[in-house]
Amino acid sequence: MSFENEVKDRINAIGANEELKGDAQNFLRNSTAPQYSYNFSWLGRPIIQYPQDIIAMQELIWQVKPDLIIETGIAHGGSLIFSASQLAQLDLCDAIEAGATLDSKNSKRKVLGIDIDIRAHNRAAIEAHPMASRIQMIQGSSIDSDIITQVNAIAANYSRVLVCLDSNHTHDHVLAELEGYASLVSIDSYCCVFDTIIEDMPADMFPDRPWGPGDNPKTAVWEYLKSHPVFEIFPHSCFRINY
Repeated sequence: MSFENEVKDRINAIGANEELKGDAQNFLRNSTAPQYSYNFSWLGRPIIQYPQDIIAMQELIWQVKPDLIIETGIAHGGSLIFSASQLAQLDLCDAIEAGATLDSKNSKRKVLGIDIDIRAHNRAAIEAHPMASRIQMIQGSSIDSDIITQVNAIAANYSRVLVCLDSNHTHDHVLAELEGYASLVSIDSYCCVFDTIIEDMPADMFPDRPWGPGDNPKTAVWEYLKSHPVFEIFPHSCFRINY
């Protein structure tokens, strides 16, 4: 049996294990308030993700081998640095397989980050990072029509596009992001929507946030997929083109 099939069998078994599922849900609930996901960094920049999500993204990037990753939400820039480093590894592997010399500062691959407020100190740290040549940032609301037009124009220059949505987590905002960017996803690539777990959290988990059960990324994905059957759900809160 192949490793991939072994993984599928284990995932199916885990999915049927109610005790383990309960333990995992309790861990997520109990680790959210103390901000467990704020403890990690990638190549020196805070990434604000659970380690298992970081690993899942690595698997998707290796599978898709995108030449453009679009990310909404920048914060400290750790996710941008992570994505850029994964693209750098793809460049290195391409060069090794082709027996070619790698020009480390010139790549056909790019990470495009959008955030309504890129703090000056975060921008400076990202631009000073060794991965900076693979990163482009746009400041503005990810659902502003002008920003969507800019992103679509940039994406037109790339052939394999992966989209990650991790900014404002309200239903309306995420749905608008999906309407603006999901169509850019390449065949056999993914649109990854973060924090869908909010739907399964207690209603009082986010007292200082405008989102919660019934109003979050998961509800936006459900609504979007109703009118876009070309996509199919995959694990890790992602969905992909399914022609």
